[in-house]
Amino acid sequence: MRRFYRGLFIILIALRYGLDELVLSSFGTPWMRVIGRVVSIGRNLDAPRGQRLRQALERLGPIFVKFGQVLSTRRDLLPQDIADELAYLQDRVSPFDPAVAIATIERAFKRPIDQIFEHFERTPVASASIAQVHFATLRQADGTLREVAVKVLRPGVRAAIEKDLVLMAMMAGWIERHSADAKRLRPRAVIAEFDKYLHDELNLAREAANAAQLRRNMKSLNLVLVPEMFWDLCHPDVIVMERMKGIPIAQVDQLRAAGVDLAKLGRDGVKLFFTQVFRDGFFHADMHPGNIQVSIEPATFGHYIALDFGIIGTLTENDKEYLAQNLAAFFRRNYKRVAQLHIESGWAPEGTREDELESAIRTVCEPMFDRPLREISLGLVLMGLFQASRRFNIAIQPQLVLLQKTLLNVEGLGRQLAPELDLWITAKPFLEKLTRDQIGPRKFFEQLRAEAPHLSKLLPQIPRLLHDYLERRPVDYQRELQVLLAAQKRTHALLLGVIYTGIGFVLGVLVTQLLLLMRALHWF
Repeated sequence: MRRFYRGLFIILIALRYGLDELVLSSFGTPWMRVIGRVVSIGRNLDAPRGQRLRQALERLGPIFVKFGQVLSTRRDLLPQDIADELAYLQDRVSPFDPAVAIATIERAFKRPIDQIFEHFERTPVASASIAQVHFATLRQADGTLREVAVKVLRPGVRAAIEKDLVLMAMMAGWIERHSADAKRLRPRAVIAEFDKYLHDELNLAREAANAAQLRRNMKSLNLVLVPEMFWDLCHPDVIVMERMKGIPIAQVDQLRAAGVDLAKLGRDGVKLFFTQVFRDGFFHADMHPGNIQVSIEPATFGHYIALDFGIIGTLTENDKEYLAQNLAAFFRRNYKRVAQLHIESGWAPEGTREDELESAIRTVCEPMFDRPLREISLGLVLMGLFQASRRFNIAIQPQLVLLQKTLLNVEGLGRQLAPELDLWITAKPFLEKLTRDQIGPRKFFEQLRAEAPHLSKLLPQIPRLLHDYLERRPVDYQRELQVLLAAQKRTHALLLGVIYTGIGFVLGVLVTQLLLLMRALHWF
């Protein structure tokens, strides 16, 4: 019944804000527009369509707000008025009562607010779908004051998300039962992956740990600032971190007025993204403009400032290697290799014809090369690849859903910063270097050195482990092993015979040559 009521609620909200009319009126067919006007009769739909869509998403809850956040970065796919309105979802969701935030903080740390902070600003500086942020001043143990940001989980958000996830899982199950594409799309696996990341985001202590890891990873690049966490004041419902000061990345005019090199900023963003993905396999997966700022402090001028680490993507070594080789092949326009990688990885079903898959990939990807970023829509490219994958029944990999989402965010940011930036030319040399480092001789020796301590302990144990194995196995297995050992001994004896014969032959030749030399010199 809860699922039924939630589904009914979604329908009522869509009708209340006129989303049905919005969809119908967007069609070019005249009779569809007429239907849109008919269904709007008797309803007050005077508010702009972008505002109605934003309010509906806010009313429907955190999952729908996140959907709106992703849409807001795709100005190439949305009308400008809708994109501008959805941008408010990035950090300007309606805030909750500051008294509730203070009560949450006091409950988490079991102290009155004035014993925790020297000063606490009741008005939130940012409010999003999962939490809101207040600025405060913290007195440290040595008596010094430190400006901090306090992030507080939105009340009731866990229950709201659980309801929507149950509904989405139910819909995914229905799709798997009735859709011919279900085996390839794997909707339940995708929803399970989304469920995992959302629950990670609801634990603010996990977010603090993610920030600490990303801070260590990015330190050597000197391109991005990640706030320091105050671990004594980190709790699943509240975290306290260093206050960062910068210009939101969406405010391009302010960045330009401050003297920030937008083209360099775009190139640095590409480098940051590919480093996180292919070097570390640990990447910020919620890179919408509300979570990214740019520092204008003299010591860190032009550096990125990363915020909100609730959603972090991870990739295995196999995932990284496969993606690196795929993208490197894309950059070289080696579509045959791309098709081979799909087949070798097992993503394409057995029996897929390599030449047909190569042709389909070329048809989708070839038109996008040698064109500036402003003329390329990665969303449309992914849609074309989706159509190709549908034709060849290629399975969707749930672990890469976050990476695809993040790549869309990066493209959206690139469009705002430097529309002339060619993403592919900027990324190609960097990606090729990463590929060499990840799958070349250097990586092999690094892995060998990393495994050396483990191998040094394991190798002396092999005789004992073999003895224990023989003792535990049935007699038949022992006999088979003894046969193998006997065959190995015969092979070993034969090999030694060959070696000794070879050595004897070489020595014989040398002795003969020596005797001939001595005879020529009349030594005997």
